[in-house]
Amino acid sequence: MSTESNVSLVIIDDNPGSLEMLSAALAREGVSIFTAQDPEEGIELVFREHPQIVLTDLVMPGLSGLEVLERIVEFDPSIDVILMTAHYTSETAVEAIRKGASDYLNKPVSIAALRERIGRLVEEARKRDKNAALENQMLETSQFEGMIGRSPAMYETFSRIRRVAPHYRTVLITGETGTGKDLAARALHSLSPVSSGHFVVLNCSAVVETLFESELFGHVRGSFTGASQDKMGLFEYADRGTIFLDEIGDMPLGTQAKLLRTLQNQEVLRVGSLTPRKVDVHVIAATHQDLRKAIAEKRFREDLYYRLSMVEIHVPSLEEHKEDLPLLTRYLLDKFSHQFRKEVRGLTQRAQIVISRHNWPGNVRELENVLGHGCMMALGSMIDVQDLPDYLRSPQHGAAPTATLPAEDEATFDEHEKRLIADTLAQAAGNQSQAARALRIGRDALRYKMKKHGLL
Repeated sequence: MSTESNVSLVIIDDNPGSLEMLSAALAREGVSIFTAQDPEEGIELVFREHPQIVLTDLVMPGLSGLEVLERIVEFDPSIDVILMTAHYTSETAVEAIRKGASDYLNKPVSIAALRERIGRLVEEARKRDKNAALENQMLETSQFEGMIGRSPAMYETFSRIRRVAPHYRTVLITGETGTGKDLAARALHSLSPVSSGHFVVLNCSAVVETLFESELFGHVRGSFTGASQDKMGLFEYADRGTIFLDEIGDMPLGTQAKLLRTLQNQEVLRVGSLTPRKVDVHVIAATHQDLRKAIAEKRFREDLYYRLSMVEIHVPSLEEHKEDLPLLTRYLLDKFSHQFRKEVRGLTQRAQIVISRHNWPGNVRELENVLGHGCMMALGSMIDVQDLPDYLRSPQHGAAPTATLPAEDEATFDEHEKRLIADTLAQAAGNQSQAARALRIGRDALRYKMKKHGLL
């Protein structure tokens, strides 16, 4: 018994003789074939069976093949649609490519060539299924305390967290905004000896300067206007636990001096009090700023910096571990699918290319926003280019390779395919594995196409 996953093929043709001939010619193990003479019935078949491949005639009564293509792409852009016609024109070929066709064949169709083409699409569909299953398995083994990654840069970060967590008293976490420094801080606390204690967070950039000391160290009644009762500060609340000082570079200099004293003496002095209180607190500080530059500009205390940075952990930018993009995408799509109660399986080839070309200045947080937007906007089970935020779809971000094809171009379908592959290889700096991932095809399929077009 075959262990290959089943693939569905829908054939739409108003000629019953063609339907019978194509069904018989394309029959093979592991492929379920559904046929329709009426294009509207064919679209209903697509909606019901959700096939991986559709083969449709171009000229039919009621709806044209291009209209069928548009309806299918709107339903699920990941379906491979092949158009057949006895009236080939380069203008129609270009329009078909623009609208998402996988191929455009002249009638009479060579049965041998069609079998080979459908065979390749069947194998690619099976590979996509296997890759999706493999991605899910990899995702399970690539999670570390809420962080995701398999790249060397992320493994180094995970390793440092594991080694530091049992021993640290103070740690400095560095990294660009949106990289997940808060997740690294939570991982440190979770793996530390004080994991059963409180994990207290203070965003230093969100506190009014005059209230900093009161927030951190507390105050006694009457110490300032509005202090109507004694108040415990965050350090006391975090006793036998961890305090996370996010964006420590925004802390006022006066408060920095008192923080240093607290770290050195392990005690706090409430505002307006003369009696220090002992605390046992692990301190994690984080910043996206260059603190050495801040020291040179007299905005940050050098002695506090050295006290905090006895151990420093860097969280890499997404650009530094872009090979983790597919894993992060899968993780976030699963998260939003559950959150929005929508079955979103992935991104279309065109959307994958847009995502892979972007440089992600906002890092993982930006990726999360983009995919959350895409999940909300997607009508079907796949996120397409039009579901992404406007700024990603602008020309400078390379919205989709097919969008670069001029309408007046007289090239054949094969020439357009050759240009698409060449452009994608150029974007990937010749890396075939990266180009194959961007095109959402197998590496063997890419090499076949490269050989066919003389690019190998």
